[in-house]
Amino acid sequence: MTIAGSIILIMLGAILTWAVEFDLAGLDINIVGVILMLGGLIGLAFGIYRIRVTRKAVGPIDEPVHRHEVYESPEARRTTVYEERRHYDEPPL
Repeated sequence: MTIAGSIILIMLGAILTWAVEFDLAGLDINIVGVILMLGGLIGLAFGIYRIRVTRKAVGPIDEPVHRHEVYESPEARRTTVYEERRHYDEPPL
């Protein structure tokens, strides 16, 4: 379960717990909302834990990164300039 899915479960549970006044025979909507909020909180805690473990596993890289710059000679670079001139003597259609 992702963090966004957990937050959605928490929001849906809160809506069912505090904002819905609906009665079903044999089903308490408030209890369903509390169960969804608890499931969302457990999923959120697990998602944050998983992110922390993954970031620790990767760790810093000990080897420095060597970047090689490639320089071209000025003759190798060509620039083409296109120029467009318009004359508006005729009225637009």
